[in-house]
Amino acid sequence: MVEQHQQELKKQLWNIANTLRGNMSADDFRDYILGLIFYKYLSDKLNSYADTLLKQDGFSFATIDENTPDGQEILDAVKDETLDNLGYFFKPSELFHVIAERGEAGKFILDDVTKVLNHIEQSTMGAESADDFNGLFDELDLTSNKLGKTPTARNKLIAQVLIHLDNIDFHLENSEIDILGDAYEYLIGMFASGAGKKAGEFYTPQMVSKLLAKLVTLDNPVVKSVYDPTCGSGSLLLRVAKEAQNQDIKYYGQERNPSTYNLARMNMIMHGVHYSRFDIQNDDTLETPLHFDERFDAVVANPPFSADWSASPLHLNNDRFADYGKLAPKGKADFAFVQHMVHQLNDNGTMAVVLPHGVLFRGAAEGHIRQHLIKEKNYLDMVIGLPANIFFGTSIPTCILVLKKRRKAEDNVLFIDASNHFEKGTNNNIMREEDLQRILDAVVKRESIDKFAFVASQKDLGDNDYNLNIPRYVDTFEEEELVDLAKVAKQLVDNDKAMLQTDKTIADFCKELGIDTPFEVKE
Repeated sequence: MVEQHQQELKKQLWNIANTLRGNMSADDFRDYILGLIFYKYLSDKLNSYADTLLKQDGFSFATIDENTPDGQEILDAVKDETLDNLGYFFKPSELFHVIAERGEAGKFILDDVTKVLNHIEQSTMGAESADDFNGLFDELDLTSNKLGKTPTARNKLIAQVLIHLDNIDFHLENSEIDILGDAYEYLIGMFASGAGKKAGEFYTPQMVSKLLAKLVTLDNPVVKSVYDPTCGSGSLLLRVAKEAQNQDIKYYGQERNPSTYNLARMNMIMHGVHYSRFDIQNDDTLETPLHFDERFDAVVANPPFSADWSASPLHLNNDRFADYGKLAPKGKADFAFVQHMVHQLNDNGTMAVVLPHGVLFRGAAEGHIRQHLIKEKNYLDMVIGLPANIFFGTSIPTCILVLKKRRKAEDNVLFIDASNHFEKGTNNNIMREEDLQRILDAVVKRESIDKFAFVASQKDLGDNDYNLNIPRYVDTFEEEELVDLAKVAKQLVDNDKAMLQTDKTIADFCKELGIDTPFEVKE
């Protein structure tokens, strides 16, 4: 029943998004519709919680008269409770349903919506939840011409969105809390798949996300903390929590893009994560790390591939990079992210990061860093080659590196070549459950498997000058079947005889009909 409702909700939300966005790019419309869905979530959650508080007094939140002393007294009491438990508050007149009804009646509601969103943020000032709500709705500019050329046109569009969303029952109670959160993630993924590289940067495909999450929880299912230095919309953090056997897991992340940073915080709240259990920050992780002194049980990331960064020599004085003696190139920050993640990993933790294949074999500074991680630190535990074209916006082949500071298999590194195991999709290739399970089975067995996995010794790695290019270790070459010339010659003779027999039959047939044979038949 839950799954059926979830599928129906996903369908409704996507249809609304697809119908209303018109000529606006998916990347632009995303911020509006996801922001307004979040407003409805906060509204329904507040209304339900307040009704529970007021039930024994015979009140319902929506019917409280805000303009009377008694009503105000009740609201003040409700506000204190909701700020402690939900982290925010707004008045009955600001509920989503009330504003949607005004829009449906043809009223101008743009100013009302803007005020409500501001009030939500202002309600948290001085509360513990303030940081998690600060600037949360900054990207919802309801005066933007992207929504329409005139205020009337913009008002009509926003009213339509609110009316459609108001007609959806999000079922927020009890165990179904994640239904809306998962549907919200579904929308994020749909926007990413339809918007190319820019949007794809903030979303990791579900099966890759699931693989990363399983890799970092295999040895420690009760992880207490998970960190993503390029957290995007936060889906990867949430995925790790699903795989972990700890209801009190804490989430940490950093995201450079302001709108995506807001999306990540919304995504946390929509999945029922209490504001005290997540710490998402907005800034450039490599240049301004905001969790520098923290260490985490699980570290995961899908950083932007071969991104630019400053590569300033000053970084060599930083604890994250100093030990290596060299910095990742200015135009390829891949190993800078790896070094940063290693720094944030605790001694018994596991990190898994998605990177372009080039990190496996590129030389110069990258080769130096790679060798240091393997030979001097012995942190590299696994190299997993993924299929090409499984990420939105790029078709390049990718891999996953798994690193641990304390490894059980300290004398070897496991290589897995999963590049040929996928389903071909319309725009992107797709990793299936069976492909994921094949990888995980190989990880658990940790033994060589013909044309799929190889356990490389430290000597193997040294003999290859610490080049990790997977074909050096996993031989997937398929020999072509040798041609039996004698067999082919015999087949040709047999074919000729058959053709001659056919010719005779035709000649006899022509003779019987009393017509000339169209060609000469030789015995």
